[in-house]
Amino acid sequence: MDYTLLLLFSLLQLLSVGTAAPLPVEVVKMKSKVKWMAEQLVVRLDKDFQVLAGLIPSQPADNLDGSSSVVTVLEGYNSLISDTFNGVSQVKTEMSSLTGYLHQWRQGHCAEQRPKPLTPGPLQDLQSQKGFNLTVTIEALMRVKQFLNILLKNLDHLETC
Repeated sequence: MDYTLLLLFSLLQLLSVGTAAPLPVEVVKMKSKVKWMAEQLVVRLDKDFQVLAGLIPSQPADNLDGSSSVVTVLEGYNSLISDTFNGVSQVKTEMSSLTGYLHQWRQGHCAEQRPKPLTPGPLQDLQSQKGFNLTVTIEALMRVKQFLNILLKNLDHLETC
């Protein structure tokens, strides 16, 4: 048996495994920070607004299509949450921090800026009901929690600009 062929095959396999492109350090740091911020926000929503969860029926989830869609969805819901609702100021601040971080990261790391995504259907439906401040605020809070849970399970989508 020719051992040189076997040795060559083994070396090629090692070379292909060794040259797999690792994730850039910046992407890993960004995902880690977004994960931490999203988890903190979900904990706050659970703690401060758990009682409200049963008041609003489950709605279809907003699409997660890259970091630009995350920014669009979270900014949209943040604008719908009434500042006068008790206990939302910290939630709104944390949402703004998360979207600001993602927006800043995208500007520094996304060579090609995609056009701003269209407002997703579920968010658009809720925006059309702005006259009902209390109901819209409660539903927006619950949808933010739902969206963040989807984001936490799909952090790889953040790599798409």
